[in-house]
Amino acid sequence: MKSLGVAGLGSALAGVAGQSLAGETCSKEAAKESKCKKEKYPQVPKRELGKTGIEVPCLSLGAGHLDTQIILRNTLKWGVSYWDTSHSYVGGRSELNIGKYLTTNPEARKELVIVTKASGAKKELTPKAVVVAVEQRLQTSLERMNTKYIDLYYGVHGLSDPSQLTDELKQWAESAKKRKLIRFFGFSTHKNMAKNLTSAARLDWVDAIMTTYNFRLMQDGPMQAAIEACHKAGIGLIAMKTLARGQKFETEEDKKLGGHFLQRGFTEAQVKIKVVLEDKRISSACVGMNNAAFLTSNVAAAVDMTNLSQADMEVLREYAQANCSGYCASCADICDSALPDMPHVSDIMRYLMYYNSYGEKEMARELFAQVPGRVKSRLLSTDYRPAEARCPQHLPIGKLVAEAVSKLA
Repeated sequence: MKSLGVAGLGSALAGVAGQSLAGETCSKEAAKESKCKKEKYPQVPKRELGKTGIEVPCLSLGAGHLDTQIILRNTLKWGVSYWDTSHSYVGGRSELNIGKYLTTNPEARKELVIVTKASGAKKELTPKAVVVAVEQRLQTSLERMNTKYIDLYYGVHGLSDPSQLTDELKQWAESAKKRKLIRFFGFSTHKNMAKNLTSAARLDWVDAIMTTYNFRLMQDGPMQAAIEACHKAGIGLIAMKTLARGQKFETEEDKKLGGHFLQRGFTEAQVKIKVVLEDKRISSACVGMNNAAFLTSNVAAAVDMTNLSQADMEVLREYAQANCSGYCASCADICDSALPDMPHVSDIMRYLMYYNSYGEKEMARELFAQVPGRVKSRLLSTDYRPAEARCPQHLPIGKLVAEAVSKLA
């Protein structure tokens, strides 16, 4: 734990980290004598989830790559009881592993906030067909996870346009609540986020939203206004993509950023989580944690009460500005208006990010394979200069699309 650069935790977290990694809380003898208590593990603080009336841990488990049950057991030791998955994650194995865990540990269900998504319910379908697809996915998720209800259900996974929030979907959400299949309804979005959040704030039936939000997007005025509108409307906000990884271009600014925060006692990843959690409008930061090392490092960031200084915030702001050309902010409307015959450009750059920065090569290829053939056939012959001229991040869009084709096709 010392090598992780954790500040302000003393021996409390470090003392139990080794036990957590080993998967054992204490000896059987100590347990019999009631000498081993859950409270020995620092618990991640909780926050209210909008106006839902429930509290959630400020750090939540992104189970997008969950292919084992071991991490589930470890999360509960630290109070990370919010588990986020999806109908499609790991080909359905993420939900199945949660189901296996709950079959073995049924008493854990009351501690958990289980969240899943209706991935694959395509926006191209008619509103009525979308509702049918959402219902089918919900029933599958309930069966896979061996639970009678979902705490928070994202009826749209990856909202790209507010028009997807139809009256039919609203009626379905109300029905699912009455049938006690879901407690709360919302959507996820990592494309045109500011527009989607602003529109949702005007509705009275969206309980929570999972949105891309990080130190880079904190510099964006429209995004800040959208976050504030949702907060005032009582919508619970879950931040994802908090590490704000770009296309993995190594720069002098990267080295400067890492060096600054290591001197402060944090890793670069920890400080990126901390800066999001210092925004009290955010209920939780959802982070992918597929091993115990990531889990304990992220828990350390969430538990630590050290506030970032003005100098720290300035370092992050300068870094965001200096490296904007390596990060796609998912403002897809700009690309779409500049290239009306070439949709999916921002999606393709996101898939390339998964490949380059997250190491999720198989997932990136699977997502790229879903891009319509008529679009893929023209990717290398399209002139991307109109979109590059309008891009606020000054991205070399043509170069990135060509790289995506070579790696993902």
